[in-house]
Amino acid sequence: MSQKSNDFLYEYLNNASPTGFEMSGQKIWLDYLKPYLDEKIIDIYGTAVAVINPGKPYSVVIEAHADEISWFVNYIDENGYLFLRRNGGSDALIAPSMRANIHTKDKVIKGIFGWPAIHVRDTTKDKAPTVSDIFIDCGASNKKEVEEMGIHVGTVVTFEDGLMELNEKYLVGRALDNRIGGYMIAQVAKRLKDNNIELPFTLYVVNAVQEEIGLRGAEMIVKRLKPDLAIITDVTHDTQSPMYNKKTQGDMACGKGPVICYGPAVQNNVRDFIIDIANENKIEFQRQAVSRSTGTDTDSFAYATEGVASALISLPLKYMHTTVEMIAKSDMEAVIDLIYACLLKVKGNEDFRYFS
Repeated sequence: MSQKSNDFLYEYLNNASPTGFEMSGQKIWLDYLKPYLDEKIIDIYGTAVAVINPGKPYSVVIEAHADEISWFVNYIDENGYLFLRRNGGSDALIAPSMRANIHTKDKVIKGIFGWPAIHVRDTTKDKAPTVSDIFIDCGASNKKEVEEMGIHVGTVVTFEDGLMELNEKYLVGRALDNRIGGYMIAQVAKRLKDNNIELPFTLYVVNAVQEEIGLRGAEMIVKRLKPDLAIITDVTHDTQSPMYNKKTQGDMACGKGPVICYGPAVQNNVRDFIIDIANENKIEFQRQAVSRSTGTDTDSFAYATEGVASALISLPLKYMHTTVEMIAKSDMEAVIDLIYACLLKVKGNEDFRYFS
């Protein structure tokens, strides 16, 4: 990894991009991609697209989502405590004693998720905290003081945590789901430029917004781009750590390569095309089966317009929707390698239909 790529990784991953408020991260992402794109598209809700080799009759998307789970301030009591509601799949169980960033219009206010001491609780009656139990203390003495800080109902809140390395093999941090995907597709674009690759098709490198609340950014941008082929990347669960059930959740592990998905939204010929390329390039991969939907932007691409030939390459991740999401650096590099190798194989005239 070059120093520039490493700097981008840390700046992009440490930046907050809550669902519906992704703009600061999108600017970082597009700024990094400037040397590698020919045109850019920014839609009305903030999905960012780097366009490479525009104007070709055949087009391909590689896509990740830019947003992270967060909270909204929902109520401020007279003592200055903030009560919340979810913005995406935020986990109340992990919130107590976490540090928080409260994103006002012009600055970030620090806060903490408070919790009563063990001394004053009847621990025999302890239960998992719910959204209605948790609260933020921002150091204010009353509601008026909170409002003077610029905090109001609707202010968005994220956990405070930074990216770090673990045992030189792993990256750990908040919101690797799925800004690490944005990093990976950016590296694919960089590699194409560095190697002077002239593609026989238009490539859309898409960083979509609002995945965490229903795949909404992908749903919008696919109608605009109408690609012939879409390769989506997102994270999936490493199921090796305690409390996972492999019989129901599958057998995926960090360090064993990308995960290729089987399911109705995944076009079988595209999936097999990716598997063949992985085998040709000796890229170790894993398999995952899903029922009904993938739960990723793959679903929005697959079922858009008249249907887009779509497949999903996932990155194994531990501890999803926590502040210590964890991926293997070797898997990250393998996903970049696989997507890049797939693009080199696409001729720009593929018909992935099952029969014609």
